[in-house]
Amino acid sequence: MTASSRPPKRRRAPRDLAIDRHVEVVLAGRGRPAARERPAEYPSSLPGPLYCDSSALLKLYLPEAGSDEFNRAVEGRDDLLVADLAVTEIVSAVGRRARDGELRPAEAVRIYRAIVAALDQGLYRHLELTRPVHRQAERFLLSPGGAPLRAADALHLALALSAGAASMATFDARLGGAARLLGLAIYPR
Repeated sequence: MTASSRPPKRRRAPRDLAIDRHVEVVLAGRGRPAARERPAEYPSSLPGPLYCDSSALLKLYLPEAGSDEFNRAVEGRDDLLVADLAVTEIVSAVGRRARDGELRPAEAVRIYRAIVAALDQGLYRHLELTRPVHRQAERFLLSPGGAPLRAADALHLALALSAGAASMATFDARLGGAARLLGLAIYPR
């Protein structure tokens, strides 16, 4: 094939490049991206281990509000706890964004593969949904004085506690409030 008969290279959209760079930084930094230039707006000193729900974990792979601050907060940490539940929720979110035209389908797949690769490489401590975790989540859901949780939130909370997390990263106010009531430090506050 001659140079003139080759199809022209597709220029990558700036959004594609931003996501690629974000994913490369996460993977190259052993799951903890390099610091960004702006000062953190959120406290970064949290006791560990630190459980990351899907709203927090996604910020490590997709530039969005709060991503830079959270990236700085977890930089250098080797005590991040991640469950497949969070991965599945992220795949749901990026799949929806791709269907709605907010992300290219290839971007959604790239994010998914990067997160699974990070789990497979042991960059996060991987947590499993077990029978005792389900029972604990169900007790949270039936607790008359507890926070009104959705099922997935109760599972995240039970996973964090079963793994001995001292902190939880979540951008979900309801889950954060429930975790705080149970004594976990929360990011962001």
